[in-house]
Formats: sequence, structure tokens, C-alpha cells
Amino acid sequence: MKNFKICYVSPEVSPFAGEGEMARTSQLLPVALKETDQDIRLMMPKYKSINERKYVLREVIRLREVKVEVCGNLKLASGKTAFLPNSKVHVYFLSVPDYFDRKGLYEDPRTGEPYPDNAERFAYFCTSVLETLKLLYWQPDVIHCHGWPTALIPYYLKTRYQGEDFFRNTRTVLTIYDFQQQGIFPPNVAPSIGIAEEHAAAGGAFEFEGKLNFLKAGLLFADVLNTVSEHQAQRLLEHPEMAAGLGEVLLQRKEDFMGIMGGADYSTWNPESDPHLPVHFDAKSLEKKQQLRDQLCRELELTEGPSTPVIAFIGELTPAYGLDLLMEAIEEVLKLKARFIIVNEGSETEYAAQLSRLAREHPGKLFYQQRHDRRMMHVILAAADMLLLPCNQPPQVPYHLYAMRYGTVPVVRAVGSLADAIKAFDPETGKGTGFRFEDYTKTALIKTLRTAINIFKDEKLWAKIQKAGMKADFSWGAVARRYLKLYEKAARK
Repeated sequence: MKNFKICYVSPEVSPFAGEGEMARTSQLLPVALKETDQDIRLMMPKYKSINERKYVLREVIRLREVKVEVCGNLKLASGKTAFLPNSKVHVYFLSVPDYFDRKGLYEDPRTGEPYPDNAERFAYFCTSVLETLKLLYWQPDVIHCHGWPTALIPYYLKTRYQGEDFFRNTRTVLTIYDFQQQGIFPPNVAPSIGIAEEHAAAGGAFEFEGKLNFLKAGLLFADVLNTVSEHQAQRLLEHPEMAAGLGEVLLQRKEDFMGIMGGADYSTWNPESDPHLPVHFDAKSLEKKQQLRDQLCRELELTEGPSTPVIAFIGELTPAYGLDLLMEAIEEVLKLKARFIIVNEGSETEYAAQLSRLAREHPGKLFYQQRHDRRMMHVILAAADMLLLPCNQPPQVPYHLYAMRYGTVPVVRAVGSLADAIKAFDPETGKGTGFRFEDYTKTALIKTLRTAINIFKDEKLWAKIQKAGMKADFSWGAVARRYLKLYEKAARK
């Protein structure tokens, strides 16, 4: 497989800034690509919130003054560098002080409102990426862009920078995490950020309901596109109305669009070495997992007998995670022969008080925790028999991947990465890694839970399902190999 020079551009990179799927992917995928001997460098904005001392940011003499000109307006940017923690991946932090010397990423933390100049902020950031590459004399084969904040890069390369020999062999990839986040701005900013009149006009590449849409232009100008789930990519093409108004644009690019699911960080989530567990185990010592479960049940005072499965839910108490469906079905759920652990990973919502009350009314049956700590999260995932995720949207954190590595069988609604990862149990063959339902209904949820609880009674069959999940490879190394194929496709453009 070809080795690439990859410029990986993301507005969010963990642990520096951001906490969601984009930030996590932008931390772990570059490391996995580096381990395949790719020449990869990462670029992100230098937000005020980034702790320079903690992450050992260093000045780059060549990048002390980066001239960033957009439509005749010149600003001086600068660049510092560090490494992604525990890796050899260089990160360049690009600072345009007028725009990024602020506490928030996209919003003012005091008001919760988006910054009114976000269009200009990311126009200058995207330009600073391209100018920095020239100052470094480093010509990438691929610029991998993430989300609407970087979507101007493919556009600029094919307009403002089209005649520059430096980028003659550079191709672009755009990864879309959420079609609801499109970067929509008033049309009057177009002249100040280098958007040509014909592209801002009605029917143009940026025009969307009378406004400018950065993501739309990115979809049209990037060489190849992907989203973070094979299932989601297929659904978007079959049901373009799911693309939040961009379905027709996506269909124009269907030959260049694919889904690649993210991975699991097995260096952190591994039952054989997890420092948070009092007992370690693998697929050959599942009896130790049972010891963990019994110990956890004593700690949480879940008193029903050891033959009763423990079913955990970890996530935000929101409709996106299926809480409206779960609460609609909760009376029937609590009648099932199982013990339940519900951990709220987000802020308090209307469901929190209901769950607290239900936990008091059903001692020994239901444990609810409003806040979690890292140790408890690992212990619950390792000790539970099942992980319940009745999601309406793909989860931000891939707990289903972690759960399988720990022999905890997922019970999920087949949406996005949940549908990608979980092979539905087939009673005829005895094969599968979990239990899935399609319809977002109480009936489908209860039926699937009952099926899983009944199969749990067959110890040999249950162990077979557990081991199949534990052996599945959702490593970032496997994900990196799929992205390399995407880069190869871009290179052929």
C-alpha cells in the first residue's frame, strides 16, 4: 500500500480541544496512520483554552509570522507545535489572534451563542493551513478535512490556489460527522472570505435557502467524502431527506461517498490489563468476569440472584440515546427478570428525577447514578452482562465497541455505527455478537430484551456470543487501513 503525505486538519482534537467523536477520531486515527509509516501532520486552531505548558507547545521559527491574506485583508498568524500524547505525530497549532484568542471553540461560553464572525474565523484558519504548508515546504498528497469548519479548504484549493504548482498533486478528503452541523452564514460575508459571486448566488455551490452553507460547498469541492458509519452512509443515499437539506448534493457525489466507522482504543479498554479492574480476564477466563459482576452487585446493592443478568445503560439522558423510548417502556422493562444499572454521562434532564425515583422504588432491581467516575465506568462495562443502547441517533462514544471487548453483549437499536458493529444473533446458526432491533418502538425494545434474557440462560450459547464479540477487531489500526484506501481513491482523481 502506498505511503502518503497526509495533512490532517480538524477543529477539534482530543485532548487539546473538544470531547466528541470528531475530537476522539482526530486523536486516535492520526496515531494509527503514523504506525503504518505514513508521513502525517496534524493542524488545528490554537484556541485560548489550550494549555501550552501542559502540552509543551514550542515555537516554530519558520512559523512566527504566517501572512494570511483573504480578499486583500492581511493578518499575521503564527504556528506552534507539539506531539499528540504518547505518539510521534506532530500537531501544528495555528493562531490567528483576532479570531482564536477566545475561550470558546465555536460559541461564547458566557452566552452560549455562536460567535458572529465564525465564517471569518474559519476562513482565516483554512487559509492559514495552506500558507503554513508552503512555509514548511511540505507538499501533502492528501489534506484530510473534518466538518464544516475545514470545508473551505477544498474550495480554496480549486479556486484561489488553483494555479499554484505547490498544490498541483494535492487531493482533499472531507469527513462529515453530523449533517445537522453545516456552517450556515449570512450571504453578505461572501466577498470578505473569498467566495466568488457565482458560488454565493442562487443555485451556486454555497447557496442554501438564501444563505451560505460551508458544508454544501465542501461536499461539492472535496475529491472524496465519507461519514463515520457504513450503515449511515447507505441510509443517507437511500433516504436523502436525512441529510438535512443536502440530500440532492450528496446524491451528485454518491460515487465518491462512503462510510468508515471509527474504532476502539484497546490500549485504554482492555479487560486483560485495565488498571481500573480488581480482576483481569480474557475470553478463556470468563468466570472472572462473573466474579466482577457479583462484586459490583454487592457494591451497588443489586440483590436479585446471580442467575439474573445485569443490564447496563451508559449515555446521555436524551432522546438521541433513546431515553424517551426507554422511559415509555420502563414499567415493562422493570418487570423483566434482570437487574439494571443506568449511568447518566451528560447533564441532568427531565428523565433524571424519574430515574432517581424509580431507583428508590425498586431497590435491588435498579441502580441509577447521576455522575460517573472513570473507575466505575470501566467496572460497569466489564462486569455487566449486557449493554443497552436503544439509540435514536448514533452514540458519540463507542461504548458498544468497548463492551464487546469485555464480553458484555450489546442490545441496541440498529442505527449508524451500532448497525455497523453489532452482528445480530441468529438463533438458527447460533452466530452473532449482540441483539438488534430496527423499529423505534416500545414493542421492539421489549421483545429484543426478552430474547436476550432468554438466551442468557443458555450458558454455552451465551459464552459463544461473548467470545465472538471479544475477538472482533475494531482497532484503530483496522480503521486506518480503510482510510488509506480512501486516500488512494482521492489520489486517483
